[in-house]
Amino acid sequence: MPSPKILVVDDEPDILEILEYNLGREGYEVHTAANGVQALERARELQPDLIVLDIMMPEMDGVQVCRRLREDRDFDDTLIAFLTARQEDYSQIAALEQGGDDYISKPIKPRVLVARIKAMLRRQGGGDEGGTVIETDDFRLDLAGMTVERDGKRVDLPRKEFELLNLLVSKPGKVFSRDEIYRKVWGTDVIVGNRTIDVHIRKLREKLGDRPIRTVKGIGYKFEF
Repeated sequence: MPSPKILVVDDEPDILEILEYNLGREGYEVHTAANGVQALERARELQPDLIVLDIMMPEMDGVQVCRRLREDRDFDDTLIAFLTARQEDYSQIAALEQGGDDYISKPIKPRVLVARIKAMLRRQGGGDEGGTVIETDDFRLDLAGMTVERDGKRVDLPRKEFELLNLLVSKPGKVFSRDEIYRKVWGTDVIVGNRTIDVHIRKLREKLGDRPIRTVKGIGYKFEF
């Protein structure tokens, strides 16, 4: 099986060197680009599995690059992780709203970045590896049987709570925006109140504990093992 192909895009040579070295050590096939225009050219040439994309770049910023890629059906399955030195919520929201799968804050910690990249690639191919059962030390989700267990005891969930949990668990670590949750769990034809998601999340936490479901302020929710 070929190694996952990663395109790293940043206008700082030192960062490119650090990322290329650390990802290369993990056995990934790593390619680089120094700005947004090069990123589009290299992405179309290489068809990478994952793109690590800096937000602040000359010629074309990372958000614009992501938007252009998401308009091309060839990149529907390509993972995009943003690098950002900004801590403001709006930059992270803009990155995710344009189709980003995750964001990683600078200054970069190589071990953390490698772990995040591995997690993203695992969940990309997770359907074949994990089957219909997702399990940790104290949690078990059977998608086919629509059952949930915590500490060996069955937890009864109404259908919408199960569908919400199923969505979050489908991509561990991915931040799902509120709009995406509404669309995928309730559908565009159903009108629900603004607090509907919050109420369902609260009920899930009461039954499963606070640890696995995390709130990302101003954006949405994610599931972490």
